Amino acid sequence: MSIGRDSITGVVLAGGLGRRMSADGQGTDKGLVTWRGQPLVAHAIARLAPQVASLLVNANRSLDDYRRFGRPVIADAIDGFAGPLAGVASALRAAETPWVLSVPCDSPLLPTDLAERLGAAAIECGTRVAVARTPDGAQPVFLLVARSLEPHLSAWLTAGGRKIDAWYRELDPAFADFADASAFRNINTREDLDALR
Repeated sequence: MSIGRDSITGVVLAGGLGRRMSADGQGTDKGLVTWRGQPLVAHAIARLAPQVASLLVNANRSLDDYRRFGRPVIADAIDGFAGPLAGVASALRAAETPWVLSVPCDSPLLPTDLAERLGAAAIECGTRVAVARTPDGAQPVFLLVARSLEPHLSAWLTAGGRKIDAWYRELDPAFADFADASAFRNINTREDLDALR
């Protein structure tokens, strides 16, 4: 048993600074960096969209560029590039489904059964948060969250919280185990991009 596709809104998180990806350390828009002829965000959208009822893109700059992918674009409600959880909070506010599934824009090989397996873990454990886990450990940005947690998360962010695992640790999360850690590989640097090619 799992949570049905129609109950989940996906969000691709592309709101970071991408400092490690730029040569000068000033940052670059990682979601728009090309891999295999397409921007990274396009790969994430293609893999996540079939798993969810609707899909959002979280971005804090280059908004018109992200709108070209045909999905609603939402920005963080908190200024200053507050991290992935700020994007998750914005998605929880925007979603019309009971659940939101977040993925980063820089993991183009994300599992095509991510929603199904995270949903099954949440149902089995009776919890409102499920996190992907590989032999390398938890993959905290690959997160299924009940929309009912929006007030809790917003209050946590307002109080200065930023780390994803510190937030969900309070909520007795479920974990869905994936054997293939490479599916969660993310591209933080130009070297990572070259290695994945």
